[in-house]
Order: sequence, then structure tokens, then C-alpha cells
Amino acid sequence: MSIDLSTTLGSAWFPAPVFTASGCASSGKELAQFFPLQEIGAVVTKSIMTKARHGRPTPRMAETPSGMLNSIGLQGPGIDAFLANDVPWLLEQKARVIVSIAGETVEEYSSLARKLRAVPGISAIEVNISCPNVENRGLVFACDPDAAHAVIDGVRRTLGGELPIIAKLSPDVTNIVEIAKIVVDAGADALALINTLLGMVINLDTMRPHLGGKTGGLSGPAIRPVAVRAIYQVHAAMPKVPILGMGGVATGRDALELILAGASGVSVGTASFGNPEAPIKVQRELAELLTARGFNSLREAIGFAHRVESQ
Repeated sequence: MSIDLSTTLGSAWFPAPVFTASGCASSGKELAQFFPLQEIGAVVTKSIMTKARHGRPTPRMAETPSGMLNSIGLQGPGIDAFLANDVPWLLEQKARVIVSIAGETVEEYSSLARKLRAVPGISAIEVNISCPNVENRGLVFACDPDAAHAVIDGVRRTLGGELPIIAKLSPDVTNIVEIAKIVVDAGADALALINTLLGMVINLDTMRPHLGGKTGGLSGPAIRPVAVRAIYQVHAAMPKVPILGMGGVATGRDALELILAGASGVSVGTASFGNPEAPIKVQRELAELLTARGFNSLREAIGFAHRVESQ
């Protein structure tokens, strides 16, 4: 199609607006069986930490009405194995790469950023300060304004201006606009909205929490209205700050809704479990919808709902 689907997140340019969601496609090897990874905007890797992690006890997943709960607990190989194996493979596939990082301390985030700073081929770093399914809820830095600022400030100081920082925020806060302003002031170039919501399921047979870790992150279509609200509010307050929107995107219509609210791109996560071709399907449907509504580029549609409302 002739429509220009390119977008930017900070100083990083992407030829397409659909990304994977961190944690839902590992580092892309599974999805590469179904479509060329270079055809979407970028692969956002599973959040990586300094050391290898086994994650939380099983069961780790539960279906819910219009969604699912996951309690994986940031299982992963650790940064050194990740850099030795996953990043080179992604670059061989000509995929654009956004590396997601998570830490238990402000210092760990900075240490991870230091290791990534000199790695060629990375488009941006997603700083996940909002994972709700870790063992210690105190690790959710995005729920504490001072902690959120400290993490992003530390990563920015470490990176300098070499790589764009995308701060991934939690919807489990009273005022997400306040947190968004704080991390942008600390040096974030873009925002990822939203991470999963904290939830729980009780097993009626055992009459105990179903998940091994008790709580988990709620994702899927059930949370899309929350994502639209958060994106709309943050874009209204900071219209020049790019937003990578996510939360229940399964179709082109879902993606367009987030873009009209103010997202510069969208991530597809839970939908990929049911249909591994979901990211490329969403991207194709989005292009058709934008064309049908008279847009010549994706950029024209970003935040369009705000402009219509003000007329």
C-alpha cells in the first residue's frame, strides 16, 4: 500500500508501527516461523536481568474473561547469555531490536544499560519499571515517583544520548500522568503504555489462589479500555512525547483506537498466543483502516481523537 506507516520513538525510526510486546514472544524465534521479523516495526525482547532467573512456581497462567493472567516472574537467561545468543540472531534476521531491561535495584538497571551501550544494532531500550508479577511488589518502581525517577535518571546518565529510552509504566497507579511526567523529566524519550494490571484467580476446586505466585498480570482485550484511557490522558498532557501503546490489541481496529488516542505505535502480545501471525495481521488491517479513513500516513492519525474533540 502507498500509505506511509513509518513512525519514530525518540530518535529511533521504524518503517512500520506494529511491535511485539515484551514477554510474549521471547526474542522472536518462535514468531519467525510465521512471518519475517523485519516486516514489523521491531521485536521488543522479553525483559532481561543481570543474572539468569528461573521465574515463579507453577501454575503460571490462567484464562480469564476476555484475557489471561500470567505469573512468569521474569524468567530468563541473564544479560550475558542474551547478548551472546539472542541479539546476534535477531540482527541476522534483519529485525529491528528494542531490548527490554528489568532490575531489582537502581544500580542493576544502570549496569544493564552499561552492557547494552556498546552493542551495535539496537534501536532502543525499554526500561521495564512496572512488571506486576515479580515476587516482591516493592520492585514495581513505576508505582513510586521517586524510585521511577531514580531508575530512568540512572539509565540516562549511563547511556548518555546514545540510545532512546522507552519507560514502561504500570496502570496500577492513581495518576499515570504524574508518573509519565516524572520519567520524561528524568530522561525518558518515549513511554510504553500500559503494562498488565495486577490480578488474581481463585481455584474453586482447591479454594486457593490458582497461580503458584498467587498474583499475576492481567492482559488481553479486557484491559484495552484501560490502555486507551491511559494513552489518551498522557498524550493530552504531553503531546510531543511518543507513546508505544499496548494492551489488548488483537485487530487493526484495536490498534487504530490506541493510535487515535495518541500512540505512535502499538505492541501485540497476548493475541500472539492464539495466532502467531497476529502482529503482521494487525499491521495489514491497520494500513487498510487508515487508507479507508483518508489518512496518507500513520503520523496524521496519531492523537487524531484529540484534534477532533477540540473542533
